[in-house]
Amino acid sequence: MWRPGNWSTPSPQPPRSASPPLQINNNAIPQRSYAPSPLGRRPTTGPVRPPLNHRSSMLSLAGGNTPNMSTTSLPGQLMQQQGVGYRKAVSMPPPPGVRDPMGVLEGILGVPVGVKEKADTVDEIPKLEYGEGIDFGGLSLEEFVQAGTGDGNSPKIREYNEQSVEDYENEKDKFQDLHRSIKACDEVLKSVESYLSAFQTDLGTVSGEIESLQNRSMSLNKQLENRKAVEKLLGPIVDDIVLPPNDVRRLVEGDVNDTWVKALHETDRRISAIEAKDPAKVKAVREVLPELEKITHKTIERVRDFFVSRIKALRTPGANAQLIQQQGFLQYQQLFHFMANHHSQLAEEIAQAYTNTMRWYYSTYFQRYHKTFEKLKLHTMDKNDVLGHEEPTRNGGIMPSLKGSSGPTYDPFNIGRRIEILRNRTAPIMTAYQAEDDKTTHYPEYHFRHFNAALIENGSSEYTFISEFFAHKKYDQISYMFNQIFEQAFNLGKAFTKSLIDNTFDSLGVLICVRLNQYALFEMQKRRIPAAEGYLNATNMLLWPRFQIVMDAHCESLRRVNTNSRMLTAVSGPASRQSAAPHFLTQRFASLLQGILSLSAETGDDEPVQNSVGRLRSDFEAFLTKLSSGISDPRKRERFLFNNYSLILTIIGDTDGKLAVEQKQHFETLKSAFRE
Repeated sequence: MWRPGNWSTPSPQPPRSASPPLQINNNAIPQRSYAPSPLGRRPTTGPVRPPLNHRSSMLSLAGGNTPNMSTTSLPGQLMQQQGVGYRKAVSMPPPPGVRDPMGVLEGILGVPVGVKEKADTVDEIPKLEYGEGIDFGGLSLEEFVQAGTGDGNSPKIREYNEQSVEDYENEKDKFQDLHRSIKACDEVLKSVESYLSAFQTDLGTVSGEIESLQNRSMSLNKQLENRKAVEKLLGPIVDDIVLPPNDVRRLVEGDVNDTWVKALHETDRRISAIEAKDPAKVKAVREVLPELEKITHKTIERVRDFFVSRIKALRTPGANAQLIQQQGFLQYQQLFHFMANHHSQLAEEIAQAYTNTMRWYYSTYFQRYHKTFEKLKLHTMDKNDVLGHEEPTRNGGIMPSLKGSSGPTYDPFNIGRRIEILRNRTAPIMTAYQAEDDKTTHYPEYHFRHFNAALIENGSSEYTFISEFFAHKKYDQISYMFNQIFEQAFNLGKAFTKSLIDNTFDSLGVLICVRLNQYALFEMQKRRIPAAEGYLNATNMLLWPRFQIVMDAHCESLRRVNTNSRMLTAVSGPASRQSAAPHFLTQRFASLLQGILSLSAETGDDEPVQNSVGRLRSDFEAFLTKLSSGISDPRKRERFLFNNYSLILTIIGDTDGKLAVEQKQHFETLKSAFRE
């Protein structure tokens, strides 16, 4: 049975190291290796398997004398290396992806190849250890063989060789079939080799294409980087020039709302960017300018219609101007600024239309408010309510342009709870509907406070709106616009104030109105609304002169008392009837002085109040001095003066302020001068 690189026979094999050459008819037949060359040519990627040659091919065992016959023994190391290479080649597994040659042969022959168990196969392979070399003893191979016939082994060798030849002859057909199978396998392997060669060629083509794709990818990446760099530079410019179609359609056809405002803001930004560029240098700017002008005109037209509708809404009866200003104007402030930037004349026309509408609005509102206050009852104080009047008559009169009726008895010289209106300056303002249902009689400061507070609050709100909505205007233009709107309302307010105080002799009421007006002026300065200062200063010019007139009337009444014999005789009668009790005018004077000092607790020295109080005090002291001169008893006279000054100090004792301190020190000095 043949085995790649090995001969095997059914009989036990002698040691391979001493196997003699085969002889037929005493002729030596040289042994050859039958390792099939096609199996050695299979294409592999691993290490090439060495050819499996029988060890007998390494030694020439042919009989007879030959010229090449060796006379020396082979080195043991060389034989060991060859034996090791043989074992390595036999035991080495086939390369990856290559079938086992034995399996290929079995598939070709269709019969199993005679292979023993693995363990037996391993045992059949001769093992040559290092140093196992054959010692020829200096003899040639023929002499060495002849010398070995004397040891009794020659018959056995001959028997073995003859038996091997016989086995070979018996199985010659099989070997021929094997040879033909090997040739067929060789042809198959050649076709496989051609296929692998073509595959290798295709792989080379694919590799070239991959390399081409890699180069193209690198080129595309470079182009992409260049385009990104260009886009980074040109992107903002193109974005500023291009107008999105959705924004254009929304501006032309859409409803005016928050989305519309955003589209307008974006378009306005692009318009500013386009106008900043030179059309002569940028062709895209020249192309977009005509379309941009059309869009601008259409947008301005829609903005105009929008604000005209809001201005008309202000003329609706019962309209809330503040609500319309917040939701209809300030919320869409950018629209008006766009119109002012691109069509200033139209923006001025819209502003003038708004001014005329609001002037009508406030004029109508405050005229109605004024008529409502005319129906309220008012305490009327005339010339009979001056300080020196003996028996003042309190007739319920009617003020010019103000209807009134006689109210309950009141004290024109006692401030009482009237000062609370100054302490509650932030109290709610009476509405027109509340005023129509109010049946209470009030003092003049009540009417003054509510009417002017409403006027000032509306003026403050309007000025704030104008400053914010018409921010493109200058300060002088805003002030002029504000004065145009409130001119009629302010004139009505001044007329109302004049009607309240023109014929009154209520000095405390007039002074309370002065303090309310001063607070309003301070509040306007705090809110930084200087446009209303003109009206407030004009109101002061009405109040202070009237206060001086009323104080002069009080002083004149005291001077007239000095010539009233009937009032003087009430004290300067018979000695038995002379009294040291305070005079009733002292009670009036002290109450009036206490009210004036309470209203002047936070004032300075530059007010007319100080001069008026000084004149009134001098006239009253002159009256007391003349009145006390009618008392014959000096001690009673001094007691009389002491009691009057003591009463004055008692009444004004709880007042504060610089003016109050001065008056208390003065009367304390007078009181000490007449102390017993």
